[in-house]
Amino acid sequence: MLDKEQVRKVAHLARLALTPEEEEQFTTQLSSILDYFEQLSELDVTDVPPTMRAIDASNITRADKLEPYGDRDAILESAPEQDGEFFKVPKILNEA
Repeated sequence: MLDKEQVRKVAHLARLALTPEEEEQFTTQLSSILDYFEQLSELDVTDVPPTMRAIDASNITRADKLEPYGDRDAILESAPEQDGEFFKVPKILNEA
């Protein structure tokens, strides 16, 4: 079981300012979470292979094919600023 001092320490490390009511609330909540993890640690998982998901899932994606876009002028017209046939963007690097 966590005490309020441990919750204050975690809050300090996370740069959180907690009210006394929040300290009380988080002490109870975090203690419950840690108790649950303690229950999970009692399970025998020696024959359970490591997995990334609880259910079998896979992404369905399309093949990534390079295709030219037909209306380049329409894209350039939607830019806030352009310089000829290029997008004009703010400079973000300093000159060395």
